[in-house]
Amino acid sequence: MTHPWTPEDLFAYLDELGISVETIHHPAVYTVEESKRLRGEIPGLHVKNLFLKDRKGNFWLIVAPETCEIRLKELAKQLGAKSFSFAKPEVLMEVLGIEPGSVTPFAVVNDSARSVRVVIDHALAHGALLNFHPLTNTATTNITAEHFLHFLEATRHTPEIVRINAPEA
Repeated sequence: MTHPWTPEDLFAYLDELGISVETIHHPAVYTVEESKRLRGEIPGLHVKNLFLKDRKGNFWLIVAPETCEIRLKELAKQLGAKSFSFAKPEVLMEVLGIEPGSVTPFAVVNDSARSVRVVIDHALAHGALLNFHPLTNTATTNITAEHFLHFLEATRHTPEIVRINAPEA
């Protein structure tokens, strides 16, 4: 990878795509719980993002509402993967160009090899306003669900939209 994108690079790219966003700066947060305490009154759906690796060495970025209980064993089965584990911090930097605590679907701009499969919970595909870190955990960026999906398509990371941990029929 060349140098990882900065938040400013990301904002310029979103602007090129005709996507307007609003960003709120705040102290660094590393967990959903810290985020809940510091966010104030940021409107929209808040998320959790997991960067995972399966037993075959494939990378997955799971994006779900922060209230979603993600059971990795069940999710791997649901998505047809052998098993999931969290990717190591050095792999996160190598593949997505970000540090732990800053995992965000915006980081796919750094995945020029398109080695990451993006999976988003159906609730996010239909949510009005979504919140993600803009490549750093010291800010939160609002984006509409429609613009988020457009961004993913523009980066050639067509998402798999599923009901995360939905019981099998």
